[in-house]
Amino acid sequence: MKITDIKTFVVGNPPPQIGGRYFIFVKLVTDGGVVGYGEAYNASFGPHVTAKMIEDVAERYLIGRDPHDIETFFRRAYSSGFTQRPDVAMMGCVSALEMACWDIIGKEAGKPVHKLLGGRVHEALRSYTYLYPATGSVYPGETDSERNVYNDPDLAAAAAVEAVRQGFTAVKFDPAGPYTAFDGHQPRLCDIDLSARMVKAVREAVGTSADILFGTHGQFTAAGALRMARAIEPYDPLWFEEPVPPDMPEVMAQVARATSVPIATGERLTTKWEFMRLIELEAASILQPDLGRSGGILETKKIAAMAEAKHIQVAPHCYCGPIVAAANIQLAVTLSNFLILESIKTWDGFHAELLKKKIEWQDGYVIPPTEPGLGVELNEAMAEAHPWEGRHLHLEMAPDPLSR
Repeated sequence: MKITDIKTFVVGNPPPQIGGRYFIFVKLVTDGGVVGYGEAYNASFGPHVTAKMIEDVAERYLIGRDPHDIETFFRRAYSSGFTQRPDVAMMGCVSALEMACWDIIGKEAGKPVHKLLGGRVHEALRSYTYLYPATGSVYPGETDSERNVYNDPDLAAAAAVEAVRQGFTAVKFDPAGPYTAFDGHQPRLCDIDLSARMVKAVREAVGTSADILFGTHGQFTAAGALRMARAIEPYDPLWFEEPVPPDMPEVMAQVARATSVPIATGERLTTKWEFMRLIELEAASILQPDLGRSGGILETKKIAAMAEAKHIQVAPHCYCGPIVAAANIQLAVTLSNFLILESIKTWDGFHAELLKKKIEWQDGYVIPPTEPGLGVELNEAMAEAHPWEGRHLHLEMAPDPLSR
């Protein structure tokens, strides 16, 4: 069996753009006609540039080769151009191609990927959702109304109650204020006050029926993160996500040692080498690899195994499209140290339209598929009907320092 063809799709996500502004998919085809799909969580460059990068990596290291040889592909791509170090752009490309290879491997074997990774540990996967505004953009500061779930405790509490009514037992939101290319910063007193009031309102609204996941975007210095942590500690959040920028895990370890709130991080990290630094420094008790960036399914299985040896849990990140979601599911179901899965609401809307069969979600849990491969098939006609033509990246930080 050999890979003979590749095709990429850059798909615009219609408003309200839940999961990001666009998705980058890849399709691999073998000489026997078996098709595999993958997805990159990659925002360093424009998506069309990234698609060309994926094609370049495939042409160098996959076309004409056996998709079963995952280790060989990873090492060659990881070392491409005499780099041999974690590279977020390269690993986005590798991750998309690697999960497409696994899709092919599973289909050829007639088994879901999880059966080839040690088998099923969980019958269903607990999931959480972001709190989303009822109308308008999902991006803070771009909503139709000044009051929204990012800055209004009552609206956040109401959204949390609705999520619990649907069946979710955990909700996440990011009320900690703006984040910029110049972070980390000290939080403003108004941001600490608002965050505490937001978490308090949600806790009072849901009681013990749901965990609260407090998200930030690497916004703070260690001292600033600890000021924020002290303000939200009374409401017992399940985690404080990425309290400081991801480039210095030693600083994140300072935060982890000084707060009772568990630290979660990992969506911006790649490969076992970056995650090993977190583990060795005891900088986080919950890892959040995104399989569209972390290095793919097998690489993230290794990350999870290293974490398991230190009693650290794994909560796969997914703020992207449904192919990464499918890969997350296949891996998570095999992990004894799995904690919770990020869900884009209940996998309805455009995420469902992009698949021939939607991801199954019941009463707060994702039900792993039993079909061979990743268990999902991209609706290529729908993907091609929604090309991305904008200038924005998938996610962006404010370009100027924080104004007081």
